[in-house]
Amino acid sequence: MFEVKEKPRLVERAYLLACVHSEKDREEADSLLDELDELIRNLGIQIVGRKVIRIRKTSPRYMLGKGKVDEILDELKEVNADVMVFDNEISPAQQRNWENESKILVIDRHEVILDVFAERAQTKEAKLQVKLARLEYSLPRLRRAWTHLGRQRGGGVTQRGEGEAQIELDQRMLRDQISVTRKEIVQVSKQRQTGRSRRQRLPLPSVAIVGYTNAGKTTLLNTLTGANALSADKLFATLDPTSRRLRLPTGRVIVLTDTVGFIRKLPHRLVDSFKATLEEALVADLILHLVDLSNPEYEAQMDTTQKVLAELGASDNELVTVYNKVDRGGDEIEMLRAKKVGKDSVFISAQTGEGVPRLIDRLEEIFAGKREILKFLIPLSRYDLVARLRDQGELTNEETNDDGYTVLGSPRDGLIHALEEYKVFN
Repeated sequence: MFEVKEKPRLVERAYLLACVHSEKDREEADSLLDELDELIRNLGIQIVGRKVIRIRKTSPRYMLGKGKVDEILDELKEVNADVMVFDNEISPAQQRNWENESKILVIDRHEVILDVFAERAQTKEAKLQVKLARLEYSLPRLRRAWTHLGRQRGGGVTQRGEGEAQIELDQRMLRDQISVTRKEIVQVSKQRQTGRSRRQRLPLPSVAIVGYTNAGKTTLLNTLTGANALSADKLFATLDPTSRRLRLPTGRVIVLTDTVGFIRKLPHRLVDSFKATLEEALVADLILHLVDLSNPEYEAQMDTTQKVLAELGASDNELVTVYNKVDRGGDEIEMLRAKKVGKDSVFISAQTGEGVPRLIDRLEEIFAGKREILKFLIPLSRYDLVARLRDQGELTNEETNDDGYTVLGSPRDGLIHALEEYKVFN
């Protein structure tokens, strides 16, 4: 059975390279290399060198000019690197040419992100999405991965000519795998939609937590709901969305969903592959855009998140910006700058709990006007209806007297009919 081979995990020493066309892009390139550095270290690989090079004209053979190529090759030998990683996307031909010259593994940022996603994926859906992205990425790179691709398969009695080259057979098998994987993802997405439909039948208000990777989304989910989802201080610590109920102080119940994080220069094939994971943001009543205020690049990260939301068609959803990690030394100037971005923003530390009560109050304010609060007088013998209102709707107040239970709340669907006869009209 044909399979796409992953690169061997024997590499230990990485050299990072970014190419820019203008000096004004150098600062951003350095920032992106910092991000790439962290991604690679999370894979257990040591960084032994890095460089930002300005190029006037892109070379189709190496991306760089011959003089710069020789300079980089000398540095690779000097630091004894066994993998070179381009922050820029490189073509399959450029990848082969660099490997022929350097005699080491050469990859780009996209392949690093694919490796990180593959390592982090836990659920069947996430694994399928990573598999699809890897298959699509590997299709134009088959010549690099296989040594038997030049062989011809001879024609049979009823065939003419030399027959198909092995690469054509492998490409066809790879396309078949892509087709099968897409169908599997559709099937798993239907199962997710079924689960979402069950939640919507209640229906409880839904809140999607979105933001740049490592902004603290899972930590916030755990802090608000008491969940124990995987949370770590590293990029893409988790890829699988987690939904938990949160009962607000007034009794209103909402569903919080932690989504996969965004990143600059995310491969488009991964955006497409992970739409099923990110589509929680599309159907959410509210989006919490979580921002890592301690990161000096937080404004660029905000732009990235907003652009991806726009690509997904979720830019029109109601959104609240939540600035996280205020405990990590965000000075007053940065705080003031951030406050000007959005007047309704909330400043918190998901780790310490600072500001979280204010966020909960903000959620109460937003959802208070989204449901009509009704008054009911329920007989003492029907406390089961009170319990159902608490679990399946929103119970905001409950009093017990001789006539029964006087409650204020918002019942859902079928429960409305069960409570109709006990409604109190003022």
